[in-house]
Amino acid sequence: MGQNILVTGGAGYLGSTMVPDLLAAGHKVTVLDNFMFKQSSLNHVCNHPDFSVVKGDIRMEQTVAPLLKKADIIIPLAALVGAPLCNLDPIGATTINHDAITLMLKLMSREQVVLMPTTNSAYGTGDKDHFCTEDSPLRPISQYAIEKVKIEQELMQRENAISFRLATVFGMSPRMRIDLLVNDFTYRAVHDRFVVLFESSFKRNYVHVRDVSRAFQHAILNFDKMKGQIYNVGLSEANISKKELCEAIKKQVPDFTFVDAPVGKDPDQRNYIVSNAKIEATGFKTAVNLDMGIAELIKGFTMIKNAIYGNV
Repeated sequence: MGQNILVTGGAGYLGSTMVPDLLAAGHKVTVLDNFMFKQSSLNHVCNHPDFSVVKGDIRMEQTVAPLLKKADIIIPLAALVGAPLCNLDPIGATTINHDAITLMLKLMSREQVVLMPTTNSAYGTGDKDHFCTEDSPLRPISQYAIEKVKIEQELMQRENAISFRLATVFGMSPRMRIDLLVNDFTYRAVHDRFVVLFESSFKRNYVHVRDVSRAFQHAILNFDKMKGQIYNVGLSEANISKKELCEAIKKQVPDFTFVDAPVGKDPDQRNYIVSNAKIEATGFKTAVNLDMGIAELIKGFTMIKNAIYGNV
């Protein structure tokens, strides 16, 4: 039986993949989004009778409160995502990523379900072996990671909540993001044929955007045994370094070149191997491997180029 689901930020990178999947599974979905990127990423579901959309700001109680009253499940995707964007607007980051979620939690009843994406950026460099489980100490560095940790702590005071510590997401989505690492490097391989790496030995975990959507659907179906818990969500065979990622891309774009240079520093100092065993033990398995995702990105970037001011 379908449920009433409120997805904030549902027109974004994750949401524009997840919302059609939720509708296809028989749920009624309401999206609240401010459409700050002028995206039209949900055009293809406007004909669906169980889809509703509200243009508004999640920080406004008069906007959020009536939508929450109708929802069985809340999926709060609305956020300024990533350290660079949060650094551009630190006040907006605090009010959107922390204060607005705190407001939502305050307005919700104890019976309502929250499925929340957080981040494994908070692991920093992990332990001495760079290995991380959900019980590993958190060492958030950037404002983005610090506020995600604070929200997760508030979220876990609720019985009917699940936190998903997402690996770095990749893959094509109706509201595309080219700044995510696999997407970025594949874009550069397709259009520039080279990339300059810094901290090329740093490892991190990755996960396809469709597998993120599948993890949320898995949680809805298995909520009673998963609730009140934190789960890493990633592709277990993709705990790889930046250099290894480039080598994987080069297999499909043979004239792609990459070189090392001390030209930057990861604001979260992500260098870890993440265990996804906990969510896998609930029966969840990823479906899209890294090579499949790179192949799809190559097709996508054949159609997409960010060259608004270029003549060629």
